[in-house]
Amino acid sequence: MSKPIGHFTSYTINDGSLLESLQEEYGPTFEKMTRREKLFLISAIATQLCDRAPGRCRDEIYVVGHQINSSLPQADREGLVEALTNQIRYGQSLSVEELPIKQ
Repeated sequence: MSKPIGHFTSYTINDGSLLESLQEEYGPTFEKMTRREKLFLISAIATQLCDRAPGRCRDEIYVVGHQINSSLPQADREGLVEALTNQIRYGQSLSVEELPIKQ
């Protein structure tokens, strides 16, 4: 079962925030949005966060992205979105300085 957006964000009841407005308009679990709309928002947010992250992606990561999209079934791709989101929020990541340099 889905959890309300307040479980994942700083939203609190009657705080007058954008999160409150979104919850009122689309429901506490965004149940009033289509699947495509939810995926669009994921893409838009991820693009903006990526643009603000330091450094750049290694070339091999572009290849991995293509392999994931062309080879994995939809359920596994959705699972990877969830796993990567969890790692971004709570896991450890290499710093830009720690990236291996291939020559």
